[in-house]
Amino acid sequence: MSEMTVRRHYQKPPITEAIIDLRVELPPASNVIELNKAHGGEEVTYPTVEQLHAAFGQMQIGPQVSATAGSQHIGYLFRSGEGRQIYQARLDGFTMSRLAPYENWESLRDEARRLWDIYRSVANPSKVSRVAVRYINRIDIPLPLKDFKDYLRTAPEVSPDLPQGLAGYFMQLTIPLEDITSLALINETIIEPASQNVVSVVLDIDIFRNAELPADEEGIWAFFGELRNRKNDVFEACITDEARELFQPCQP
Repeated sequence: MSEMTVRRHYQKPPITEAIIDLRVELPPASNVIELNKAHGGEEVTYPTVEQLHAAFGQMQIGPQVSATAGSQHIGYLFRSGEGRQIYQARLDGFTMSRLAPYENWESLRDEARRLWDIYRSVANPSKVSRVAVRYINRIDIPLPLKDFKDYLRTAPEVSPDLPQGLAGYFMQLTIPLEDITSLALINETIIEPASQNVVSVVLDIDIFRNAELPADEEGIWAFFGELRNRKNDVFEACITDEARELFQPCQP
């Protein structure tokens, strides 16, 4: 755990998407159409508007089996002109995303808070029920690859009695972070390679808290900084120095 005190910066961070998310409870009479007002004044910066729908299904058994399916309009997605920044205004919450190339935490946080204030004025949430910082990384490991553990300290363990080649895997871990009353949800999987010379692995780190949240706005946004720091700790704990060299560490 001692490595977690080190704050590293990279010239080529593997981040494909960085996300700030707040889940909320809205007043019972809330109307999804009203959420489109969260686009007011943002038409130039975020010109693309898309409706968000959630699918649902139900199956009933006996005396005859029947099934129904449908979808519910739950909010809107607003996309910037170059497509790299996206925010969502939904009945269950607000999400801000930054796609690659990632800039820095401060610009993501400040834009998320600015747009959150607009969402909050429109939706008037009665409660914030969950806050999360999520970073999705794609690590392109050069071939030939002898062992994933050369690059990943969190990787699947294959029994020595089985063939050691891996054509694919999906691993999910949920780790309590008791000191900040939060959870780390780590998803790791192989995806379609970026080129023929690499194996591409997704390292998806979601740090969230859904209990005992700060009661005020300043407290919530200060806690987002804590979540972001812990995300960095978890990322560094999952990789090796060989992986770090792929991202070109900045000199201290």
